[in-house]
Amino acid sequence: MRATAREEDAVTQAGPDPRWLTAVDVHVHVESDGAGHLSLDDELMAASAAYFRGTHDRTPTVDQIAAYYRERSMAAVVFTVEAARASGHPGITSEHVAEAAAAHRDVLVPFGSLDPAGGAPAVERARRLVTEHGVRGFKFHPSLQDFEPNDPAYYPLYAALEELGVVALFHTGQTGIGAGLPGGRGIKLRKSDPMLVDDVAADFPGLSIVLAHPSVPWQDEAISIATHKANVWIDLSGWAPKYFPPQLVRAANGPLRHKLLFGTDFPLITPERWLHDFEQLDLKPDVRPLILKENAVRLLGLAGGTDDPGHDSDRGRGA
Repeated sequence: MRATAREEDAVTQAGPDPRWLTAVDVHVHVESDGAGHLSLDDELMAASAAYFRGTHDRTPTVDQIAAYYRERSMAAVVFTVEAARASGHPGITSEHVAEAAAAHRDVLVPFGSLDPAGGAPAVERARRLVTEHGVRGFKFHPSLQDFEPNDPAYYPLYAALEELGVVALFHTGQTGIGAGLPGGRGIKLRKSDPMLVDDVAADFPGLSIVLAHPSVPWQDEAISIATHKANVWIDLSGWAPKYFPPQLVRAANGPLRHKLLFGTDFPLITPERWLHDFEQLDLKPDVRPLILKENAVRLLGLAGGTDDPGHDSDRGRGA
């Protein structure tokens, strides 16, 4: 049964309504501001494109991303990664992403990004991004942003995110950014070891944390953390499912059935490519809808179309 015009308008104002969604992609990058400015410099953009062997448009705007997911009856969590200090390239701002996404609340869920090394000003900016711009979480990339997640210097930021009731999503494992370049352009993979995030999860039990990507070469560690910590999820972006480590597929059918999230890494990987491989995995039928939509609906507090990031009382409880 379709919603009435009044109901559809309310959903558009509040956020994606899970009743009309086939899936929620929790990992979508905004690479262009629509005015020719990109999130990464040319060398890093080219290296990641080569790594993922992408042939489609790599730099869709927020408007184009919204139209793409709307056509597929999907919602998408959208964000950029602000890494100017470490990369030397002033990327796209979180304010731009949030403001552009506000016109597409029926399909887009904005996340912010900021450099944890920004100290007290970063904490205040995080608060503004949530209270004034409506972001529901923050994306961190420890390798690209050059920080170790468990450094106590960043704990005031995590405390603020915990208080605000928003999600902290950390890149973990291998990265295509800098791949194949001499020295990987100085990007250090060890900073994206999920065990560094385990400390954060332990010290901030009320903070909902997502370990982004199958955490190669630390997949067993990520599974252990998500099994042990009720406030930790894993998103499955950045890898075509046919390459998923077998222990990750086993965990999906068992202890992590309520902790895994559909994510693509779009525009690097398209939903069509990801879903084609996902259909081939040996998963129990009742697990598929959990991964594709239901787990994300619970994590993001989308039930009922609320725009309150702390609405869902089950967030942070895990399986």
